[in-house]
Amino acid sequence: MADLASLNLLEQRLRFLASWTIHHANHVRDSVDGLKVGGHQASSASMAAIMAALYFDALGPNDRVAVKPHGGPLLHAIHYLMGTQSREQLENFRGFGGMQSYPSRTKDRIPVDFSTGSVGLGVAITLFASLVQDYLSAKGWLAEEDRGRFVALIGDAELDEGNIYEAMIEGAKHDVRNLWWIVDYNRQSLDATTEDRMFGRFDEIFASCGWRVLTLRYGALQRAAFAEKGGDALKAWIDAASNADYAALTYLGGTAWRARLLAEVPAASALVERRSDDELQRLMTNLGGHCLETLVDAFASAQDDVPTMFLAYTIKGYGLPFAGHKDNHAGLMNPTQMAAFRDSLGIAEGAEWEALAGVGDNERPGVEALIAGARIARDKRPRGFGQFAVPAIPAPQGEEQSTQAAFGRILLDLAKSGSDFADRIVTTSPDVTVSTNLGGFVNQRGLFKRREIADVFAAAKIPSAQKWAASLTGQHLELGIAESNLFLMLAALGLSGELFGTRLAPIGTLYDPFIARGLDSLNYACYQDARFLLVATPSGVTLGPEGGAHQSINPPLIAMGQPGLRHYEPAYADELAAMMEEAFRLIDDPAGESTYLRLSTRSVPQVARTDERWKAGALAGGYWLHPPSPDAEAAIVAMGALMPEALAAWEELRADVPGLGLLAVTSPDLLHRGWTAAQAKRWSGNRTPSHVETLLSALPRTAGLVTLCDAAPASLSWLGGVLGQRVAPLGIERFGQTGSLPDLYAAYRLDGAAIAEAAAELLLTAS
Repeated sequence: MADLASLNLLEQRLRFLASWTIHHANHVRDSVDGLKVGGHQASSASMAAIMAALYFDALGPNDRVAVKPHGGPLLHAIHYLMGTQSREQLENFRGFGGMQSYPSRTKDRIPVDFSTGSVGLGVAITLFASLVQDYLSAKGWLAEEDRGRFVALIGDAELDEGNIYEAMIEGAKHDVRNLWWIVDYNRQSLDATTEDRMFGRFDEIFASCGWRVLTLRYGALQRAAFAEKGGDALKAWIDAASNADYAALTYLGGTAWRARLLAEVPAASALVERRSDDELQRLMTNLGGHCLETLVDAFASAQDDVPTMFLAYTIKGYGLPFAGHKDNHAGLMNPTQMAAFRDSLGIAEGAEWEALAGVGDNERPGVEALIAGARIARDKRPRGFGQFAVPAIPAPQGEEQSTQAAFGRILLDLAKSGSDFADRIVTTSPDVTVSTNLGGFVNQRGLFKRREIADVFAAAKIPSAQKWAASLTGQHLELGIAESNLFLMLAALGLSGELFGTRLAPIGTLYDPFIARGLDSLNYACYQDARFLLVATPSGVTLGPEGGAHQSINPPLIAMGQPGLRHYEPAYADELAAMMEEAFRLIDDPAGESTYLRLSTRSVPQVARTDERWKAGALAGGYWLHPPSPDAEAAIVAMGALMPEALAAWEELRADVPGLGLLAVTSPDLLHRGWTAAQAKRWSGNRTPSHVETLLSALPRTAGLVTLCDAAPASLSWLGGVLGQRVAPLGIERFGQTGSLPDLYAAYRLDGAAIAEAAAELLLTAS
């Protein structure tokens, strides 16, 4: 067990450093814009003891932690004491290039295992990272001595987030283990105190999913008081007290505690009277989450692999002048309060940044020994790339193919190849594995489960196209219908190189419109620079008879606004093969990113290629399927499954519109990125045109563009802003409905007649 006296001094130092870092940014550092810098002194203070007990006693060298967003200053203070964070970074809290407001894997200079800030997602990803650890262990890619525990430090208001419970359900299905979720149960959120009635419910919810629940309600001082005469009555009063009452009395202090307890708990009057106001305040705020003895014992009692939820009762703002006040969430100590806080800890003015200021000479060796012995101490590791070679991926053969079917055939060929790269592929899907054409890969490579599950239908000789046996050798993780879990699973798989030293090639599939259901989790994955291939299919009204609820409209626009995610929408199987090869390369490239493929179930005639020159353009976002003449008055610009309509219209119109071009756009996202990047570079003297500028410069500036996509027309209509060419945009702006493709294309103006009308309007307005 840790030296509790030294650990207590460390906890005080962490609480002060976190508070001082925030204070310095708001009251000491010069402000160039007059804006409040902010920070969360109260939220950091409530978790100081928990983090001290974890980092300087309980955590092992391979344990990985997601720190609650508002506990970020504590994490940086810990690394400052361990020598892996600089004073300069602390002084630049929330400044440009300084320590971030919330822990960030990519932006902070300290080692951060999981970014947090999007509420609840930093909690849930620890569960999926634990599953990835089991996956790598089963493959022999992670030694037993390199395994660890996954810890999430949770603000209690985060327990309102639905993604936490979706993840718990998935974890129960997959027999998750090696998890600690530690709740900073200060019972105050941004606006108010939390609901009293939820306390018992959390126990029930977690226990029903196979978790052990350890409630740390009372500290050692309180437990000792309960053994005194009247202690039982005091305990009963504490148990019955409302969250709001407890917070208000904490803020009012010992005098208020005395008056209330003497009035309402007469049996405990002797217990109360023998304590001073300060002692009474200390007793009543000595909750389990602030008692280092209680925390150290609790963590030591849960050293097996059973997932454990610690419900640690705390006071928001513990030890600070606004402890318990309902408005303390974003509260800041003023200079007078901070000076008093500093003086109470024996820290000299001007010595605030000294690592162990306020720690006496006799106490210092014990504190230094705790810091030196912290098993979690480590520098930020370099990110490991270049771990696998991507083979050439040939296009499936066939005169007519859909991109969705071609995707399945490519994966099946990879599964059969027996290559080292194929072994790195791991697929996952929220109960749409078969309908997104992952079935062939899964039949070859199997489902992954820690417990072997036989295929009952196969054993009974019931014919089925799917082989659903599961074992440790499988390479597919089947998920329930919760898209948030899909993206968190992809995030964890996509961080395997950083977390475990082994890079995987994750592929996740879902229906295109349901990207929106997990958008927060997708953004969270990209923010951490997790690497994966996302395949969304089917898409658009081209889904036809399936109906409007499954017909997507705006995902290309989502992709255009999502950093760290490259969007491709191929029309042909050879385009898809090239894009999958590029996506796998980007997973293992330091300058890479994740990739989103928007595919279709529509089988279209494939185009004949005479050479490979189209490929570079397709990977850059677009190429001329039929180049225009230099004096052409118009061009058709089309994307994805609507290429047959574009081709037919081009054939029909080119006699009346000499030199008419047909531009195949494969990524509006890349075209737009390249355009804006080229504009920015011009201010530094670089006049190199972007790819889209080069493409459109084949047309006169007076030419018109008919843009066509099975998506929101804004996906392509912006092209007119590149060189000032006029645009007639065609696309989807209303919810879809069931119907045949000819009916739907006619109703939503995606057919040849609509293209001809749009071209005619451009030519008429030009004249």
